[in-house]
Amino acid sequence: MTEPLRAAHTYQLSSLELAEIRALMDEAFDGDFGDEDWDHSLGGIHALVRDGQGIAAHGSVIMRRVLHGGRSHRIGYIEALAVRGDRRRQGLGSLVMAELEQVVDGAYEFGALSASDDGALLYRARGWQLWQGRVEALGPDGVVHLPDEEDSVFLRPAVGRPLPQPPAALLFDWRGGDVL
Repeated sequence: MTEPLRAAHTYQLSSLELAEIRALMDEAFDGDFGDEDWDHSLGGIHALVRDGQGIAAHGSVIMRRVLHGGRSHRIGYIEALAVRGDRRRQGLGSLVMAELEQVVDGAYEFGALSASDDGALLYRARGWQLWQGRVEALGPDGVVHLPDEEDSVFLRPAVGRPLPQPPAALLFDWRGGDVL
């Protein structure tokens, strides 16, 4: 039986819980989840579901800055969403996303994420919209175009707020590793 969803800030998670979440990420992403990816998922609100075998699902929302049309936006960026292999297709991803979307609605101008092909199905079904414009990051040496991200960035408006629209690019803040 699944325990209820738990939401907590990173500082409220025990070292054991953090280790369990990290192990879930390593398993769910087939070893393609590095230390920088892990670091990107910390410092915000985590939503997790635990069952008798440990953490069955997890996701987090962290604050990022995005420039668009001459304005800086404070957004909720979804990170580290995964469901343990034996619990996939049981609604746990949607359960976690619903909690993270409440955080976006209450605290940010809009939500953003970079989706895998498998994840894109979930996000589309939840009303997230594929960004149809240019994606960039403000790097140490200036603006960097990220063409490989332009088919995977999804946005979700916070309740009552409009989404940015092309033709202006989304210019994300810089971070080590995968920028998005």
